[in-house]
Amino acid sequence: MRLRAVLFDLDGTLHDRAVTLRAWLAGHVRQFGLPDGYAERFLALEDHGYRPKAEVILQLVQEFALPHDPRTLLGTYAGHVQHAVPMAHAHAVLRELRARGVRVGVVTNGWENLQRTCVDVCGLTGLIDDLMISKAVGLSKPDPAIYRLALDRLGVRADQAWFVGDSPRNDIAGPQAVGLRAAWLPTTHPLRGEVPDATLRDLRDVLPAVFRETDAQSS
Repeated sequence: MRLRAVLFDLDGTLHDRAVTLRAWLAGHVRQFGLPDGYAERFLALEDHGYRPKAEVILQLVQEFALPHDPRTLLGTYAGHVQHAVPMAHAHAVLRELRARGVRVGVVTNGWENLQRTCVDVCGLTGLIDDLMISKAVGLSKPDPAIYRLALDRLGVRADQAWFVGDSPRNDIAGPQAVGLRAAWLPTTHPLRGEVPDATLRDLRDVLPAVFRETDAQSS
């Protein structure tokens, strides 16, 4: 079956969220005079973005006995996307996919304004055909409906596409449940029984992974 589309997760996949967050935290710590250990503890508590920041900051204020209002600290978090940087090789891989006639979509959980800004700052906007954000469509990964909607918006079937991401639950098990093949980029959580169709060392491995079957069929 000819490959017609590749869907990507955003944070931890096309967006190097770890680098972005550390850049924001450096300024955040300086701005508020926060103690040593605050940044590392923030990263540990927020669990790659899967824990609400209001909970994280409240816990940090309590653990470090900070005099700051948690709402004031939280209010600066939205600014982290201004530091957003793309994952290594993201631009080159997306350009190559589109040069080969493959449509590119992004499916991400999150708030619409933050994720759109992130995509823009990372320089990804002109390299993708569709951006689907959970808060904008009222669906979240790993709900099967969000992957089906993404495929419909690109005009392709599941057996004509791959999904690439870092989350075992959202980017492997979820896509596979609707018939997508899934490539795993291990930048965040480890596998817990999920079996990706391909495991990537970095984004450059996307190209041989997704074209392997197509090339085999044509040879």
